[in-house]
Amino acid sequence: ELYLEEISERIIEVDTECQTDEFLDRPPTPLFIPAKTGKDVATQIEEGELFDFDVEVKPILEVLIGKTVEQALLEVMEEEELAQLRAHQRTYAELRNAELAEVQRLEEQDRRYREEKERRKRQHMEMLQKQKETTEKIAARAFAQRYLADLIPSVFNNLRESGFFYDPIERDIETEFLPWLMTEVEETLEKKVLGRTMLDSLIRTVVEKRLDAFSRTPLSDQTEVLAEEPRPTDAVPQVTGETDVADQPVITEKEEIDQPVAEEQPSRHITFQLEESDEAGTENLEAE
Repeated sequence: ELYLEEISERIIEVDTECQTDEFLDRPPTPLFIPAKTGKDVATQIEEGELFDFDVEVKPILEVLIGKTVEQALLEVMEEEELAQLRAHQRTYAELRNAELAEVQRLEEQDRRYREEKERRKRQHMEMLQKQKETTEKIAARAFAQRYLADLIPSVFNNLRESGFFYDPIERDIETEFLPWLMTEVEETLEKKVLGRTMLDSLIRTVVEKRLDAFSRTPLSDQTEVLAEEPRPTDAVPQVTGETDVADQPVITEKEEIDQPVAEEQPSRHITFQLEESDEAGTENLEAE
């Protein structure tokens, strides 16, 4: 710059002193005396011809101080400008963050609106689907009722005829009482048949023993026995009578069950009587 700026504000200057450490003792450096060359020349200097420090250095110092202050002012202004730039950037960042937050809020609101719209649409579609399914179910139910109106009675009739629907008392009688009654009747009949069989076997053994006894008697005794032959034949009807008398209560109590057995027993006695009469006839022929 061509012109200097006058410093209006006086900077406070303070003089301070500082004591340095003492130097160590060392031997003095010998003077260096170069070898003398050339020729000795002398010059005479008068007063005022040499450099005056106080006069000549003052403008230089003013220039240096002015440049230093100017540089300091520039740096301070630069720092202030940087601080303003930072403040402006901070303000811009805050404004930008606020705008971004507002944008995010609007985007989130738009997203919620879209989701709500999709949810409402989905609910409406589900409602329509349910209405359609309900109408189909109602139609199917009406068709099934109309179709099964005549089918259900026929099915129940078939099931009733097949025996799926039954009277519990009748079923209990058929499944519990009648099998028990049949087993009891069979046991009773078996006991009676066993008694009759034992009685027939006893009668048969007795008759066989008597026949053996009659066959071993002499001829003189046989003639006497021939006169007394009706006695054993008379005893047989008595036995048969006893058996008939024993059979009579059975016939009266169980007429339908014991009728075949009752019919067989007289036939057995009749055949026994015929065998006895045939044996008696053969014995009479032998005696003659």
